[in-house]
Amino acid sequence: MSELRVYHIPVCPFSQRLEILLALKGLTGAVKFEVVDVTRPRDPALLAKTPGSTTLPILETETGGVLRESLVLMQYLDDRFPERRVAASDPFARAVENMLTALCSDFVNAGYGYVMNQDPGKREALRDRLLAQYAGIDAFLARYSPDRTFLHDEFGWAEAVFTPMFMRFWFVEYYENFALPDEPKYARVRRWQAACLAHPSAQQVSREEIVKVYYDYSRGVGNGALPEGRTVSSVAFEPHWSRRPMPPREKYGRNATDAELGLV
Repeated sequence: MSELRVYHIPVCPFSQRLEILLALKGLTGAVKFEVVDVTRPRDPALLAKTPGSTTLPILETETGGVLRESLVLMQYLDDRFPERRVAASDPFARAVENMLTALCSDFVNAGYGYVMNQDPGKREALRDRLLAQYAGIDAFLARYSPDRTFLHDEFGWAEAVFTPMFMRFWFVEYYENFALPDEPKYARVRRWQAACLAHPSAQQVSREEIVKVYYDYSRGVGNGALPEGRTVSSVAFEPHWSRRPMPPREKYGRNATDAELGLV
């Protein structure tokens, strides 16, 4: 192998973290991204690279070394191409962005749990759970970066970590009619989120793409699994998402058919 490779799922937020980091470095195209179709059985050769794990993305070096976990891959790429560091160089500033990054896991779980929920009786509690995560991030930013737009002076490490998740949560806006309330306790995180979503280095996906590709998540299944009565996953490559209609927003009624989703 003569080049770095990342094996990934298209529209995966964890892969987008790497794409954003490379874009910030001016290195878009420097790493070969190999697409993996999760609607098909996994290639045994790929499985052999990470025995016991099907989690993507993974990175393979020119000499065959294999790494996984998106934050690990981000750090590797930042160290491997140090000419334009994305992580903060000041030790305290770096620690602050690491503390903020540590909040992302619970944020992700709250958003995905909300969109994948199939019990209407749990909607309010799941909405409150996600709002609590936003409020916690707001409090963090208000303490460590009250007057800036980003955490530090410019879009950096923490933004590369969170922005793909802000984008994926377009699915809770669409399927759960979720909106961040216009209240002071969300003002700082609202400003940060808006700036992250608009940044030129983070435009790898669109709201339309997320909503269409993640339809099956709104039916409680993901990663290529099929809802009851369906034969084609919404994450399938064909037909291309741009040629499909917008899915129905109602997620607690019946499953939309393959035909209604433009998948056949």
